[in-house]
Amino acid sequence: MGLLDGHLAFVTGGGSGIGRGIAQGYSREGAKVIVADVNVAGAEETARLVEDAGGEAWAIELDVANMQAVQSVARKVEADIGPISVLVNNAGIVRRATIDSATAIDDWNDTVAINISGLFNCVHSFQDQLKSTKGRVINLGSIQSFVHTANSVAYTTSKGAVKNFTIGMAAELAPFGVRVNAIGPGLIFTPLNEKGIQQNPEMLERFMRHIPMGRPGTPDDIVGPAIFLASDLSQYVTGVLIPSDGGYLTV
Repeated sequence: MGLLDGHLAFVTGGGSGIGRGIAQGYSREGAKVIVADVNVAGAEETARLVEDAGGEAWAIELDVANMQAVQSVARKVEADIGPISVLVNNAGIVRRATIDSATAIDDWNDTVAINISGLFNCVHSFQDQLKSTKGRVINLGSIQSFVHTANSVAYTTSKGAVKNFTIGMAAELAPFGVRVNAIGPGLIFTPLNEKGIQQNPEMLERFMRHIPMGRPGTPDDIVGPAIFLASDLSQYVTGVLIPSDGGYLTV
């Protein structure tokens, strides 16, 4: 028996990195998984990996910043597969630049559209399904839900919003039996930060000074908390953001 037997999970940004790890981890615990990503090839690869391991998965192309697209996908999922019971809002972007940079306006608008509005779009569109299944929502925040790192004011703002959105939605949806929580990853090596951090020795060293455990994280370090928050092990937990950061926030 898996911890997520009988669940249908919808994972945004599931085409790589943390989203792919969560999709695979959920499948190992018995959930059926819908992998959504603007990069449909990545979503299809994740679905193949799940199926090759004996799970059941579907891949869907989705831009979470497009409300009409999210609403359409939500209707299609319910009609073709069934109502979801777990929603993982993982899709997100990171733009690192100062506010006086030439890209500052685009960085702000794109980050807000995906990291904040995308979160709202998905919860709003799937809310009826989640209420019917007494489901769970897991939002992906960051250590930057609590602190700032250099040249990333748009990202810090967006991840602070994830924390507060989680609190607000937890209070609003609790009477319907829906739990809403979040995870705050620290430095997790994924394709998203390969150029910005992993290949930047100065920035990598700056991050590592804050990690008492002495290593960067991997997507697998986020899978455990994601399973916990989706499972009945956390049946009395809602409105929290759990850091998974190797101790970053302690230093």
